Amino acid sequence: MRSFKVCLVSAEVVPYAKTGGLADVAQGLARSLARAGHDIRVVMPMYRRVREAGHALEPVPGLQDVAFQIGGRRLYFSVSSTRLPGSTATVYFVRCPELYDRAGIYTQDPDEHLRFAALCVASVRLCQQLGWAPDVFHCNDWHTGLLPLYLWTHFAWDALFQRSRVVMTIHNIGYQGVVGADKVGELGLENERNLLHQGDLKAGQINLLKTGLLYANAITTVSKTYAAEILEPELGMGLETTLRQRKSDLFGIVNGVDYEDWSPATDVHLAHHYSPANMRGKALCKQALLQRMGLAPDLEAPLVGIVSRLTIQKGFDLLPDILPVLLRKHNLRLAVLGSGEERYESYFAWLQRTFPGRVAYDRGYKEPLSHQIEAGSDMFLMPSRFEPCGLNQMYSLKYGTPPIVRRTGGLADTVEQWEPTTRQGTGFFFGEFQAEALMNTVDFAVSQFRDAAGWKQLVANGMAKDFSWDRQGELYVQLYDRVCPPAPPIR
Repeated sequence: MRSFKVCLVSAEVVPYAKTGGLADVAQGLARSLARAGHDIRVVMPMYRRVREAGHALEPVPGLQDVAFQIGGRRLYFSVSSTRLPGSTATVYFVRCPELYDRAGIYTQDPDEHLRFAALCVASVRLCQQLGWAPDVFHCNDWHTGLLPLYLWTHFAWDALFQRSRVVMTIHNIGYQGVVGADKVGELGLENERNLLHQGDLKAGQINLLKTGLLYANAITTVSKTYAAEILEPELGMGLETTLRQRKSDLFGIVNGVDYEDWSPATDVHLAHHYSPANMRGKALCKQALLQRMGLAPDLEAPLVGIVSRLTIQKGFDLLPDILPVLLRKHNLRLAVLGSGEERYESYFAWLQRTFPGRVAYDRGYKEPLSHQIEAGSDMFLMPSRFEPCGLNQMYSLKYGTPPIVRRTGGLADTVEQWEPTTRQGTGFFFGEFQAEALMNTVDFAVSQFRDAAGWKQLVANGMAKDFSWDRQGELYVQLYDRVCPPAPPIR
């Protein structure tokens, strides 16, 4: 397989800025492509938090105070760079304080559309200034949706990009970057008005993600099942018609896991390590987690973990009807880490007060504790209404913590139903999005936990699965090979 030059553009990248899985994927894919010998360069904004974090950044010569224009607005950007930790990949930070020096990564400010349109333009200008012609601009989510249209119009004159292609990845179709049609001029697209989705313009809007889907050479999403689900109205969220029109260019590739960070044998956040060959540390991690979260110390009682954003997407509206029942029926422990909608936060706080020593809730997100819950729990609960890919179920498999999941999206692609008669499978499914279906599945999982020999095999099955980025990254390389023209002959 040939090597590729890839410009990966993302609004967030670990360890610099993160609100969700997009940041993990950007880091993991970049690392894997670099390890495989590809020239991978990541472009992201220099948010205030990046500037204040003290990262060792170097100004890039020739990329200081570069003027550019979007619509009638003249802006300037400068670029600093560093190596992505644990990788040879370069990360370029676009510094434009007028747009990015704000308290949050994302805002409700009236120029939010311009902040990410500028990222698209600056990414291409950066490549121009470096004289570097990517084989692939790999765009991610609505923030980068205008890049292909800008590339094929505003930069069509530049032969540097004659062989460049664009891959657009949908991480979560629920976020589309919809703005009013009156923003056409601000986005610098007045002369390209006829290339925007005409139905949307008549409806008074511009959909930035849809624009990316119309003009990218290939579209990916983060699991095969989700790629099929978003072709239908229930999960297509208004983009199903556009996606069906581009079905032959749509591919589902499950996200990978960076086992350098997520392995119970080496995890820096764990006091006790373990592996399939020696599982003693797993019990010690459970004991430590029970103590850390103030739960009653009973190693025989199954401990269920949850690490999640507390949103309607994650299926938490199923839990109020069943968790009190399950806690009264079984001698369970429940360890929860997360924040989000106030109703869910209040519910878990109430549950902790109602079942002291049985339920522990830690509001917010703490990276060390998330690893400790994965390692110390016996089961991991992900009752998602929909889940484009999901990462925690793959972490759980590697940590010997069988996941309980709904059969949707990436959960369906990465977890296999446990069959006690054949000793095959890696976790537990429920199908219908109903509280009773979830309760029956938890009941079944608890019954299997009592079968020590069977549970040992279930854990071993999950830990043997390989969702490494080196494996999944190769699928992206195959896609790049498919969309990029053959290399010209050497004369």
